[in-house]
Amino acid sequence: MSITKELGKILNSEKIYFFSEKLKNKILKKYLNQLTLHNFKKNKEFKNICKKFLYNPRKKYEISSLPFIPVSLFKSIELSSISKKKIIKTMYSSGTSGQARSKIFLDKNNSINQMKALNKIFFDLINIKKKRVPLIIIDQNIYKNFEKIFSARAAAYAGFSIFSSERIFALNKDMSINLNAIKAFLEKYKDEKKIILGLTSIIWENFINNKELKNSNLNFDNCFLIHGGGWKKLEKKKVSSKFFKKKIKDILKIENIFNYYGMIEQAGSIFFECEKCNNFITSIYSDIIIRDKFFNDVGFNKKGMVQLISVLPTSYPGHNVLTEDIGMIVKNNNCDCEKKGKRFKIFGRLKKSEIRGCGDAII
Repeated sequence: MSITKELGKILNSEKIYFFSEKLKNKILKKYLNQLTLHNFKKNKEFKNICKKFLYNPRKKYEISSLPFIPVSLFKSIELSSISKKKIIKTMYSSGTSGQARSKIFLDKNNSINQMKALNKIFFDLINIKKKRVPLIIIDQNIYKNFEKIFSARAAAYAGFSIFSSERIFALNKDMSINLNAIKAFLEKYKDEKKIILGLTSIIWENFINNKELKNSNLNFDNCFLIHGGGWKKLEKKKVSSKFFKKKIKDILKIENIFNYYGMIEQAGSIFFECEKCNNFITSIYSDIIIRDKFFNDVGFNKKGMVQLISVLPTSYPGHNVLTEDIGMIVKNNNCDCEKKGKRFKIFGRLKKSEIRGCGDAII
């Protein structure tokens, strides 16, 4: 069976969170071996990395033994497994001015598959089947001028926007709040479930702490707030996830608050935080491994470097990536949400010296 058909079977699965780990591992092992071979044949840089791992293309490997690459490599090398004429979209990671950014190349199939996976994860979260929802984006309209090139921020908004019946941007060009637009939107859809979406730091700095908003008495009934990224800025200000949620509940009276974890290198297979145990959960589209400084798999309940696995990347070798984050897989969680899948926590970023060490060791 071709890799496209194999991926189609995974994307068409209705049970994205309810596979046993044994069955999920069997499915992912088969597909990820095919995906590794696919990128091995299509991308010479990835092929060279595989050789460093003494990879044998005729052999079937356990998931933890398959070649992986450091995420920083996407910032220094153009990694593409498709011809230039098939590229329909280029996405860039976030970064401050002057910093190198990851560059991700998508063809039509890869872009569609990302949307399919995000669709299922998103609607499972808010428990609405096959229905578009009103969307408020807490930002200025930054993606309207983007066509073939997307920043991570714009790509996230564009991704969630395809599920919206109508959307508005809550902030003006100068990042001031547009109270009139928000008020009219909330009134128009007062009896419907609504999504509020934004970068964590922007929601904090430009929305929650806005004096006009605090005195506006806006009604955020039936709203789900989804936020991700931007934690680095908040950590410097000593703002914890717990305090962030508390302030949203106090000011907006929103109870349904979902933090998500993901990266532009594996767009589509994002991880949402469980509202009951506050851990991130893997779906059928993703997996996680935690490694120590010697790249050993440390298993459960130990901190280490986060390695993320996604079934989606076919136009570039982003299916098996060692990130720059520190995390831990939680075992015996005993959460009553009933969703299966690995649960994990993220604690922050590696030090720069550690990141360089990882890259040098692999390259």
